Amino acid sequence: MKVFDAHCDLLSKLFENKTNNFLSDNDNLQVTLKSLQEGCVKVQTFAIYIPTNIHPSMRFEAALSQANLFFEKVIKEAGLKQVVTHEDIQKLEDNEIGAMLALEGCDCIDQDILKLQTLLRMGVRSVGLTWNFANLVADGAMEPRGAGLSLFGRGIIEVLNENKIWCDVSHLSDRGFWDVIELADFPIASHSNSRALTPHPRNVTDEQFKALVERKGVVGINFHTPFLTEKSNSQISDVIRHIEHFCELGGVEHIGIGSDFDGTEMLPMYLKNPSDFPNLVNELLKYYSESEVRGFMYDNFAKKLARTGL
Repeated sequence: MKVFDAHCDLLSKLFENKTNNFLSDNDNLQVTLKSLQEGCVKVQTFAIYIPTNIHPSMRFEAALSQANLFFEKVIKEAGLKQVVTHEDIQKLEDNEIGAMLALEGCDCIDQDILKLQTLLRMGVRSVGLTWNFANLVADGAMEPRGAGLSLFGRGIIEVLNENKIWCDVSHLSDRGFWDVIELADFPIASHSNSRALTPHPRNVTDEQFKALVERKGVVGINFHTPFLTEKSNSQISDVIRHIEHFCELGGVEHIGIGSDFDGTEMLPMYLKNPSDFPNLVNELLKYYSESEVRGFMYDNFAKKLARTGL
């Protein structure tokens, strides 16, 4: 069963350690060409995430460096096909994997719309407004102030709407979330779980999930253990628990996968890298129909991209 994974952090891993090799099977990376192939991943989203230790004056350069790694290592050397539109996905051959570029946090653009437009021209199709803390666009989920969008941030939403780009609310403050729901045409949460089950600010509340459903958004289930459970270890059953809760809220067609592979070492047993996706599929098929599982694993995010009209 093919997979559309809406979030991984491979690019920042390649950026921080140039010896990491996407083409080789190694212990340093969870996302490799081999693990994607073994896990039947059809579309993988690669996030540009700028580590917090990068000086502000160097953040955009770091973003461009990660974009370059995407084109050199993922597209050119590994042979993945960049996908920008739903038509690009439909054109993928059986043995081909699509690669979509995303931006996790607008810190790197400072207060310069041109920098964002540059990244969009490079094929970024999903933009998270913040990481965990505040920037010039909005406050993140871990910022105590909890403010919403700035005037500049509202301008960012206009640019995303004009270009039919997903606006990713994962990592955003609650107030910022509701601003996005009011203003953005294509809201998603690429890698967040249910706050009703695990009370972490990075997860979405029931009210927020229902709002995303109303806006035809999709929430990608995150495999990071602290977002799945308050226990020290997690299981595949914890992933299914969050899926079931969202289904109970009427969201069966609005649930996807946002693994967060290479963004965490704290992962469920038997779900440690993309090659383990079949383990999740097999468990899901015990509780859901094949069409529902195909929706969770691939179709719901693929249809969301189709809804942009691109």
